[in-house]
Amino acid sequence: MSRVINPDSAGKERTRLMKAIVLCMRELAKQGNVSTESKDQVAFIVLALQTIAEGIDASVAAWEKRDYWVKADKFRMEWMWAGQVAAKMKAALLSDDWGAIAIQMPQIAQKLGKVQVSDNHRLGKPWGGAYRQLMLSR
Repeated sequence: MSRVINPDSAGKERTRLMKAIVLCMRELAKQGNVSTESKDQVAFIVLALQTIAEGIDASVAAWEKRDYWVKADKFRMEWMWAGQVAAKMKAALLSDDWGAIAIQMPQIAQKLGKVQVSDNHRLGKPWGGAYRQLMLSR
């Protein structure tokens, strides 16, 4: 019997979400004032970072199975920021504190600085309706 390959692994999902976050941050930086699209974009960043943080354990499960504890712990520490930043940005968005959101953006940009998104991407606008989804998941 051949091995089963999951094409939708946590790593591929994380890569797709990181590219979408970078694209969303580019579009958010272009906006001059707060609009419904701005709220959707920030909510999408929050939801994407939460999804990334939740997928870390699935990513390190294979390493832990092979007793690569140090590698697994290093990976967890490397991505610990995602859940923390998501929580801070969610609280800031719900309290409509755009100053706190602006403070978190450079931190995210620094962590995702190596992510490349081409101008001819096929991501579209993944942030559409994210604010409503965030409000429903509260």
